[in-house]
Amino acid sequence: MAGQKVTASPALIEVENIGGIDEASVEIEPGLTVLTGRNATNRTSFLQAIIAATGSKNASLKGDAESGTVELTINSETYTRELTRSEGHTTMRGEPYLDDPTLADLFAFLLETNDCRQAVANGEDLQEIIMRPVDTAEIESQIRQLESERKKIDGKLSDLDDMSSRLTKLNQDKKQKKDLIREKEEKLAEKENELADINKSVEKSRAENEELDAKMSELQNTRRELQSVKHDIRSEKESIDALQNDLEEQRAVFKETDPISESSVSSIEADIQRMRGQIEAIDQTVNELQSVIQFNNGFLDEGQPTAINDLQPEEETDDGAVTDELLADNTVKCWTCGTDVPTEQIESTLERLQSIRKEKIQERQSLKQNVQGLEKEKADLEEQQSEYQHLQQRIEQHERELEEREETLETLETRKEELVSNKSTLETEVEELQKADHDEILEVQEAVNRLEFELDTLTSELSRIEDEINSIEDQLDDRENLRSRRTEIETKLKDLRTRVQQLQSQATEEFNKHMESVLDLLDYDNLERIWIEQRQGTVQEGRQKVQQNQFTLHVVRSTDSGTIYQDTVDHLSESEREVTGLVFALAGYLAHEVYQTVPFMLLDSIEAIDANRISKLLDYLEGYADYLVVALLEEDAAELNSNHNTISSI
Repeated sequence: MAGQKVTASPALIEVENIGGIDEASVEIEPGLTVLTGRNATNRTSFLQAIIAATGSKNASLKGDAESGTVELTINSETYTRELTRSEGHTTMRGEPYLDDPTLADLFAFLLETNDCRQAVANGEDLQEIIMRPVDTAEIESQIRQLESERKKIDGKLSDLDDMSSRLTKLNQDKKQKKDLIREKEEKLAEKENELADINKSVEKSRAENEELDAKMSELQNTRRELQSVKHDIRSEKESIDALQNDLEEQRAVFKETDPISESSVSSIEADIQRMRGQIEAIDQTVNELQSVIQFNNGFLDEGQPTAINDLQPEEETDDGAVTDELLADNTVKCWTCGTDVPTEQIESTLERLQSIRKEKIQERQSLKQNVQGLEKEKADLEEQQSEYQHLQQRIEQHERELEEREETLETLETRKEELVSNKSTLETEVEELQKADHDEILEVQEAVNRLEFELDTLTSELSRIEDEINSIEDQLDDRENLRSRRTEIETKLKDLRTRVQQLQSQATEEFNKHMESVLDLLDYDNLERIWIEQRQGTVQEGRQKVQQNQFTLHVVRSTDSGTIYQDTVDHLSESEREVTGLVFALAGYLAHEVYQTVPFMLLDSIEAIDANRISKLLDYLEGYADYLVVALLEEDAAELNSNHNTISSI
């Protein structure tokens, strides 16, 4: 897995007042680094310092300090974190290694309180842990936006298909018009030649000819305008019929559509904001509990801080010394009041705190699921509201257009009546002029005028057809772009819809594969297999129940006689449980590609695993991070191979 590492240079960590550390400067080399020693060697505190430098909030100040700092220098870049205590709360600022430490906290910083380890140990929801860094609400929002865009493109493509069919008919009409124009031009040429021949042989009254020509020209113009008005009337009537049909359909849909009130959306938004506030409050509580738990774990592991030693009186009686010796192995000095308390009492308090933290995490997850459900419900309502308003606007627009077209139609009808009257008058006047002696030439002249009118009409119709053809062809040119964009949308939708499933499947596959390898390596008695199965289950999201993938952890054991049987997670030994939690974290580490952004993998509190298996497990994990830093007891560290770095004093 060397190709997955992000760096390979030494890292320098400089610490002041973090955990139990007063001041320290430690350089760690790439590969496995073991922090070894008995209690009071600040191993866990040093791990907390690395965690703080990367950007996590899971670190605490030294008990007697008001501020502390940690600097991480790696690849010639320096990252800083400053912790300050004020009114009982610790604030952090600076420029850490990561902007968002969520992935690192879950899958790289594998201390005792790590959520992956705790989830396996306590039988919590493993699927929620894997999916916690994924913003599923944002993915669903992107899906809705892409589906809306695809719907619009489908509508445009459907319109273009209709246009394509229309284009075929228009091209046929164009050919017919050209054929008719050619015929009319031939007839017109014949009549013009005939007229020229007559004019050569017959002298007519120029005044009468001029008057008739004027009347014929006026009649021709009137007929042309009348033909155009009739065409416009037909077009307006067709448009009015289409608009009325559309309006009838839209009004029917509008009647069946219920409006979405602003109060409904506002109510859901208020619920979302309230729940987000609860989540933020729980986050703060969980972080504070985490700091308290880590501090107390470090307190138990590393011994009492200097500040607590200062609480002891300078002089003690011999009786007191004897009593202290008797209590030394079973009591510790309370870091809040300085009195001796049984170790079991602090451990019991820690168990209660861990139980409260677990409840808070479960409550937070339930709230997040409710928020996701409400966000989807809000988005659906807003989309319905938008469609309702859009439909209302289309109806109003069509009503205005219908009114305008009816007014236009009325104007055209009036103009048609005027033109019909003018045409009738002109035809009468032309007929009277044609009764003169020049009947022959007038008859031919009238034929020429009629053919010219028909030719003008055909040419005008051909021009309109060609304009429509050009318009359609311009729009059809965009069809390939629309199809290409639709293909892109389909690809993105497929990727978004499968992203969550792919991540879950990859995490499951990684866990099952590495769990099998680790179990073969560690060779536990009668433990054949531990594996995760994905199952569909019903969960509550907001105000509705939805189907969602769930992870089920299976344990398979064998008897001495070779019989295979299903066991439960509850029956795993502490060592088996710790190994399972670490491998589950490794699966998330690989599925989320944490190695691309975080050079560290940190471990402590793995004493439940025997030394020989710790050695094999660390050899296995070393290949997945630039820096694998592990806190071990001396006897466990002694079992490791020599190919590692050791830090025995901080």
